[in-house]
Amino acid sequence: MDYMVRGTAGNGHVRIFACVSKEICETAREIHDTTPNATAALGRLLTGGVMMGLMMKNDNAVLSLSIKSDGPMKGLTVSTDSHGHVKGFPYVAKVPFEELRPGKLNVGASVGNGTLTVIRDEGAGEPYSSQTDLLSGEIAEDLTVYFAESEQVPSAVGLGVLVGTDTKVQTAGGFIVQMMPDATEEDITAVENGLHRFGAVTNHFAAGKTPEELVNIVLSDIDPEILEKTPIEFKCNCSRDRVSRALISIGKKDLKDIIEDGKPIELGCNYCRSKYAFTIDEIKEMLNEK
Repeated sequence: MDYMVRGTAGNGHVRIFACVSKEICETAREIHDTTPNATAALGRLLTGGVMMGLMMKNDNAVLSLSIKSDGPMKGLTVSTDSHGHVKGFPYVAKVPFEELRPGKLNVGASVGNGTLTVIRDEGAGEPYSSQTDLLSGEIAEDLTVYFAESEQVPSAVGLGVLVGTDTKVQTAGGFIVQMMPDATEEDITAVENGLHRFGAVTNHFAAGKTPEELVNIVLSDIDPEILEKTPIEFKCNCSRDRVSRALISIGKKDLKDIIEDGKPIELGCNYCRSKYAFTIDEIKEMLNEK
């Protein structure tokens, strides 16, 4: 089962989120039929996104992360909430296989240069939106830049998705460690030392480590404490009713054009690839509702 833990260390001066996300990433791979580089890129953003979503406090909060880039993938989008639900899709699912070295996918080359846009809607007031340039396209480094530039929170993000020779996800997970405003130089040094000895995320999960153990490895010098454990999953909230309401919203002219064309239409969800068909009679009813 995929899950995330939230913890603190250094008398509350440091906070950390860590998760295992193998099932989330494999579900996304199956839905979108991605090639390995796209699997890794999407899986990393899903993993980082679901942890960021659980940082939000409001029950109705929604967070979206969108990358637009010039690499073969063209970009990817992830949406998550404050309950551990996350969904996402790549703009291009079939990208060439490319490695940095044997066993290490070159995700940065698949993503390319571009921007990361984060929109956080806490359910009250105007949504917060911020855009940063991609540092590397490797996702973890790009989220680290986002936290530093847009939220002014010194952070370190580690993400990993290990894709097997059968193209299935073997392991996946990550962590986000952040320094609170009252962090001391000793706290910062302890975290830096922990990150230095940590190594690759996928190596730890491949060795059977848990998110709790990841927390202890990174923050072992400053007495880490696990505060909360939350299930996480790939879950899309699309439905025929939601798609119907979206169709109604396009306007009378477009609905009339569809009716005049005389052919039923089928709309798909980008996140889960579900299909919803509407007959001409159903579209006529929508037109009467406007």
